[in-house]
Amino acid sequence: MEKSRPALVPNLDNVVDVVAGGMHTLCVTVDGKVWSFGCNDEGALGRQTSSLDGAETTPGLVELPEPVAKLSAGDSHSAALTVTGRAFMWGNFRDSSGQMGLIVEGQSEKEPKLVATGIVEIASGSDHVAMLTADGNLVTRGCAEQGQLVRVARMFASRGGRRSSTYLLEPGTVRLQRPKGCKSSAFDRIWTGAYTTYARLQETGAIYGFGLNNYHQLGPSKGDTILHMPELLDSCAGRRRKAVSGGQHHTLLLSKEGSVFSMGRKEYGRLGLGAANPPGNNDQETPGQVPGLSNCTEISCGEAVSFAVDGEGRLHSWGFGTNGQLGRGNDEDSFEPTAVAGRLADRKVLVVSGGAQHTVILAS
Repeated sequence: MEKSRPALVPNLDNVVDVVAGGMHTLCVTVDGKVWSFGCNDEGALGRQTSSLDGAETTPGLVELPEPVAKLSAGDSHSAALTVTGRAFMWGNFRDSSGQMGLIVEGQSEKEPKLVATGIVEIASGSDHVAMLTADGNLVTRGCAEQGQLVRVARMFASRGGRRSSTYLLEPGTVRLQRPKGCKSSAFDRIWTGAYTTYARLQETGAIYGFGLNNYHQLGPSKGDTILHMPELLDSCAGRRRKAVSGGQHHTLLLSKEGSVFSMGRKEYGRLGLGAANPPGNNDQETPGQVPGLSNCTEISCGEAVSFAVDGEGRLHSWGFGTNGQLGRGNDEDSFEPTAVAGRLADRKVLVVSGGAQHTVILAS
């Protein structure tokens, strides 16, 4: 049953973080345990289920060897980072040819598998995963067709290229030439969009982006809609962004002062800049400040929707309304941020995560 307003998920207590995948949801509780529910066709839930007994629609425990600190989820895969820096994954990656596999070519993983150690942050796109090591290196794996792995040259980016998908499924380190005037090329934060990856340079706070740029979601185009090499988001240089979030064709940026900026495809209002801004059919090539938002602490993109949480814990949503993701009780598109009321009116929103067709909210 579809919901167009926030509804309480039963049988889940003491949750401290949530993440929405393509058609599934992950939650971690205060004791570091992971719970999953939703579509399990390719193993994204990390546990055995049957569509006949309701196990997919009921939160179920994912067996992991130690407490989890952070989660991420894509279209058909999930990932968990434990308190000791071990990264586990389960599910499946897909590309334009179909199922890629997750670790072994052509094979989905129904239960969590250890894929890396020494990791401090993890993020998922639709079909790729980015990990940040303790020494500031960016490691990627998964589908590379839109340049989202960055370490893979164009000729090797698809399974029809010169290498098999095993090369793509193995973790590989992104090499960034040390920027001029910097002592190091280490990163301190990473984020992902559906087909993009972002990384913040530790020394300067500059944001680098790579992947699909067909609607200028990574900035002004230089003629190529796919960036296979790290590209400095010039408009962000010298401004330390607190967070970045990417959708299918747009990007949100949160400044350290709590202002929200957007860039990329304007269709359906996902940028929140108003119906007439930018004018005509042009997309937003550089970050434009989203009006009506201040002191924000959290941002998130769904496929074609956007969310922000302000300093008072109020959730604001805008963008594509047809899937009911905006939580307004209707299916109308919204071109400007509007506060989500209903059950959230007397609650403080802590976390929001936009998936491909649904939204997950953690509130107190």
